[in-house]
Amino acid sequence: MGLQPPPPPSISPRQMNLIRIVASMAWCDANLAEEEAELMLDRFSHLFSAAPDRQKELRQELQDYLMQNIPLEELTPKLTTQVEKELVLRLGYEVISSSARTPDEDLINPEEAETYRRLVELLDLPADVLQRVEAEAKAELEGNVDIIEMLTSQLREFMQM
Repeated sequence: MGLQPPPPPSISPRQMNLIRIVASMAWCDANLAEEEAELMLDRFSHLFSAAPDRQKELRQELQDYLMQNIPLEELTPKLTTQVEKELVLRLGYEVISSSARTPDEDLINPEEAETYRRLVELLDLPADVLQRVEAEAKAELEGNVDIIEMLTSQLREFMQM
């Protein structure tokens, strides 16, 4: 028997697409830190299920997908609403703004800046929306909010739509 692709996670395709876009932003500098991945898996598994056994299964399912670095160009066309696009823009901005690996490194490195620029281009949102979403993300980040907690609460809100 050959290698089979992992079964799709038991979350909705819309939720999966969001996770993949967030992971794609985290991967853009070819470095998804183990700590970042662990934290994301932890939060996402708790977000999608309250049952500890189910959380463990979800962690494994999501890990397979978090490790895939899928091009933004494949993912963004699946976003169907303005709300989804704004959420992705905000999450993308927050992810790249939270990942300086050393104290001397710029908060947003050139690879991250380029990936974010591509995301903005692909989402094709009006300039006023872009400015509002970035301002909201900056305000939250400057409040030293836990990035993963913030992602979790935003995804929870999104899933209730």
